[in-house]
Amino acid sequence: MKKIILIARIPLFLLIIFFLVSPIQAAVESDKKPNIVLVLMDNFGYGEIGVYGGGVIRGAPTPNIDSIAAEGFQLTNYNVEAECTPSRSALMTGRYGIRTRQRQDGPPRGVWYGITKWEITLAEMLTDHGYTTGIFGKWHLGDTKGRYPTDQGFDEWNGIPRSSDRAFWPDSNSFTPGSHPDAVFTHVMSSFRGQEPKELEVYDRAKRATIDREITDQAIDFIKRKASTKQPFFAYLPYTQTHEPVDPHPDFNGKTGNGSFADVLAQTDAYVGELLDTIDKLGLKENTIFIFTSDNGREGVPRSFGFTGPWRGSMFSPYEGSLRVPFLIRWPGKIPTKHVSNELFHQIDLFPTLASFIGADIPRDRIIDGVDQSNFLMGKTEKSARESLVIYIGNELFGVKWHNWKLLIKEMDEDGYGIKNMAYPTVYNLLVDPKEEVPELNYLNDTWVDFPLYQVMEDHELSIEEDPGTPDP
Repeated sequence: MKKIILIARIPLFLLIIFFLVSPIQAAVESDKKPNIVLVLMDNFGYGEIGVYGGGVIRGAPTPNIDSIAAEGFQLTNYNVEAECTPSRSALMTGRYGIRTRQRQDGPPRGVWYGITKWEITLAEMLTDHGYTTGIFGKWHLGDTKGRYPTDQGFDEWNGIPRSSDRAFWPDSNSFTPGSHPDAVFTHVMSSFRGQEPKELEVYDRAKRATIDREITDQAIDFIKRKASTKQPFFAYLPYTQTHEPVDPHPDFNGKTGNGSFADVLAQTDAYVGELLDTIDKLGLKENTIFIFTSDNGREGVPRSFGFTGPWRGSMFSPYEGSLRVPFLIRWPGKIPTKHVSNELFHQIDLFPTLASFIGADIPRDRIIDGVDQSNFLMGKTEKSARESLVIYIGNELFGVKWHNWKLLIKEMDEDGYGIKNMAYPTVYNLLVDPKEEVPELNYLNDTWVDFPLYQVMEDHELSIEEDPGTPDP
């Protein structure tokens, strides 16, 4: 009889335990922080991929990258800084590049290569909230002790510290070793948090062609390793393509029959597809934020054959072809699918937005120029939280944007480098004149827009004057 009673009680006991535990388990699941995978292209034009008018017309369809748009949110007015280092600085800190590239022994702003140790990076913010972090690719925010990625919040890194243009040097007949302490070959490097980075091999044209393959494999390995730990992870893939030189991997060289750029486009799409497949097969899809974007628009070098879509100009210019790049984000169940918006968004907004997604606070001891766009990206509002932004090239303020209007106090000549100072600033209506061909000063009925545009500029300049600058370290 006792045996019968004991057996009868077991299901009841288990049922009680189930009801006691299940609410706790549900709370744990609901509080689970999302993984983040961020793919950042290098000098990648707005019009390269299919959903932005490229793909097949660029010589290579991009079905894998396009699938992010089909399963997520596509921005057509996502803005960046006009050049690599300030763009990456803005992405990592949520602050305009002009605030972060500073040093004590020189001009106050816009001169330091990278970011100082004082800055709080996206990786550091995520680390403080339980994330493990890895970067695989191009850093370009410091190449001296204390300024490498694993000094700035990343747990591990494999990639290059500087730009891909140095890949030309080892193969150059004119290169003179020892000519200057800074005129040295870039190396592929590797490090872990707390370690000195190791130089693995010279970054030459041969390595240039294979490095994006290698960092994709490393990122996939990182994702697999971290998936098994149940700890949320941040995988940052700043690819080296399509910066000059555009050298496809041997597996893709000649594959499209449409030239090196098309080959690299097909290559990139394949690598992104591998990343997406890895996440999906590991069962991480529902809890992973996947972002695809670029640091700035197409190369200024004509032979790069980059494509800016409907926009004028290239990188290092104040025009939309420099400032607008693709931005796709996927987070199933949280971000609406097949959603396209032309609302204003800046890369500095990613820092506070991702902080909001994971329930983190942004730093309060410094100016954060980015705004929280979580409600906008999650479809809770059709309106962006941003109305305006400023445009810099180096440490020179070129203009501002407010909604669909743009004011430029300086412009570039047709060769892309000569600054023209105008007697009267130019104003463009980007909806009416997307190629910025006809300034609105010719139309007296639009002079009202001068007031909000100048107010944006005035407010920014005041904030710069009040900003004490970035301490170093």
